Amino acid sequence: MVPHLITALTGPINELEQRMLDAMPAIERWFRLEWMEHTPAFYSAVDIRNAGFKLVPVDTSLFPRSWSSLTRDMLPLAVQAAQAAIEKICPEARNLLIVPDGQIDNSFYLANLLQMRRIFESAGLNVRFGSLDPAIKSPKELKLHSGEKIVIEPLLRTRNRLGLKHFDPCTILLNNDLAAGVPGILEDLHEQYVLPPLQAGWSLRRKSNHLKTYEEVAKRFGKLLGIDPWLINPLHARLTDVAVGKPAGIEQVQTEVDALLGRVRRKYKEYGITEKPFMAIKPDNGADVLPNGANVLIVRDAADLEMFGRKPRAAKEQRVATDLILREGVLTNERVHDAVAEPVVYMLDRYVVGGYYRIHADRTSDESTNAPGSRYVPLAFAESHHLPQPGQQAGASAPNRFYMYGVIARLAMLASSYEMEATDPQAEVYE
Repeated sequence: MVPHLITALTGPINELEQRMLDAMPAIERWFRLEWMEHTPAFYSAVDIRNAGFKLVPVDTSLFPRSWSSLTRDMLPLAVQAAQAAIEKICPEARNLLIVPDGQIDNSFYLANLLQMRRIFESAGLNVRFGSLDPAIKSPKELKLHSGEKIVIEPLLRTRNRLGLKHFDPCTILLNNDLAAGVPGILEDLHEQYVLPPLQAGWSLRRKSNHLKTYEEVAKRFGKLLGIDPWLINPLHARLTDVAVGKPAGIEQVQTEVDALLGRVRRKYKEYGITEKPFMAIKPDNGADVLPNGANVLIVRDAADLEMFGRKPRAAKEQRVATDLILREGVLTNERVHDAVAEPVVYMLDRYVVGGYYRIHADRTSDESTNAPGSRYVPLAFAESHHLPQPGQQAGASAPNRFYMYGVIARLAMLASSYEMEATDPQAEVYE
């Protein structure tokens, strides 16, 4: 199954798919050379939007939390990738400590933890869960609807190591995005591997760094493929020190929005695209919110920017962003069961291991599907032989379309590797 597109502009995407298939040996060699120089994220998930005329990543998560949405057919790939990643990081590893976020009362999140345990136990590790929540002072058993159980335990910190009672791990795997900040218990663990690195947490990470590094990657990959990088890269701009709550705040944002929309209109004109361009505005700091308490604002006209001139309505525990990211809005014209759909690709180390379509029947093509009411449909490649089929007509083969998704996802993950290297606090020490 390849989700159908409602736009007539399917030609460019099919041409891009064909180019990637024809250049597969060169693409795979290019990635191999990149991984000789850069360390891939331990695990990641990339949201992709297919407008019919361009295909871009719109979010790269370094703390993926929907592993339970991968089908059992995908698990062998995940186990093999986990084995490769562990052998590279800590070949003698025996114990893995997973640090979850605070959603342990959420059945969907517990299913995610269960799936992670299944993958890493199959890869040859003893897996236990340790919570950052100070309220958890003794092991807490949680039962899933399936009848399976998960035990969440209090973390124990010694001078140089973090673990659990009678459990000393080689590696600590964070499944907590640290949006509230990096707790001291995770700092200065020089004898253990902490993955992802602490600077990946949203209290420290900046979306602008990722967009900048992805733009660099897209330009280099575009040159390899002989394509306009814009076809795989959303235009963006960064706006700092916005006077939120004052009339000047609207003017600041409006000026940048108009400039970026002008750039998008010129690209639309170049490619004969008749869609109306729009903009997505997000806090640069992933831990912050917009003045209305939301994480993203879709801008279709100037009236949408009025919130920046009004007094913020964010909750007390939320910090209102004054540094913003403006990103070219990208339609998602893929449909599954007549609902708007976005492919989400999951990776372990440098390997694509599976994914799903996140669908939302009540959303339009210019809105995010990552909202209450969304559902998950497994990517159809799980029912295929996985390998691309170069002889198939572009747009007709699920493995071929999935290969293209996987290339874009790996580009985003490579960009996150550049990003983590550039923001590594230890790098300054050794320069």
